[in-house]
Amino acid sequence: MAASTIDYRVPGVFTRLDADQLPLTKRLPITPVDICEIAQGLIVHPNNAASLPIPQERLAEKNLRGTSDIIRSLTSLDPAPLDVPRPAHLRVVGTCRHFALLSCALLRLQGVPARARCGFATYFVPGKSVDHWITEYWRTDEQRWVRIDTEILGQSLVAAPEDLATGEFLTGGEAWLLCRQGSADPDAFGVAGVAHAWGVAEIRGNAIRDLAALQKIEMLPWDEWGRMEASYQGATGPDYDALMDVIATTCAADNPEAIAQLYESEDLEVPTHMIC
Repeated sequence: MAASTIDYRVPGVFTRLDADQLPLTKRLPITPVDICEIAQGLIVHPNNAASLPIPQERLAEKNLRGTSDIIRSLTSLDPAPLDVPRPAHLRVVGTCRHFALLSCALLRLQGVPARARCGFATYFVPGKSVDHWITEYWRTDEQRWVRIDTEILGQSLVAAPEDLATGEFLTGGEAWLLCRQGSADPDAFGVAGVAHAWGVAEIRGNAIRDLAALQKIEMLPWDEWGRMEASYQGATGPDYDALMDVIATTCAADNPEAIAQLYESEDLEVPTHMIC
């Protein structure tokens, strides 16, 4: 792993656990895949929650930002350690970002370099690339980042969800570059079930969210800042697209210092009030 100004082995602002929550993690498994698999027994996707005996007000759990808040909500329903799978109705209602964030937090807790990535999965809807979050962890023996989709572990959507193949998941920046090169249709990228959330603005948004995630600031999938709202309204111009080019190439190069320098600009840095 390249020398980094960011230590992906330690928690960030949204992947910290409170001190009183640490005993819940004493029986965590050792291997990264087994650690990530724990999240499947703790999170239930909103689409699946609709058919469960879950009160309507609990659907707001999908807005929980931090791991400590997710665990606080979880243990209010069932105080068991985190390695104990819950019945589906006693899991926290969360999106793909919750699966990725919790996996990332537990990996970091074990000293495994890990980071969440924001982009698009190509395996949910044929011919479409759907808004999605996954986790990466650093595999020292192979000197590479392994992409793992915690949400679909054990399923057959792809051959190896524990080690996604090239192109099965695209970060926002990767999707942007493909579209700029004419190798992909931007209208094929968007949010499943949301008719208006497709196209180039969704790719721009995920490129910026992914940049923030590389800074260990894993925002909610619908968070907007800088010129993101204007982008969704079609009110940005060539200069903003040129900025997306820089984001995409900088993230692809995976140079931590360059990523940090790029992030620290008015257009791209997450406002403090959205983090606190």
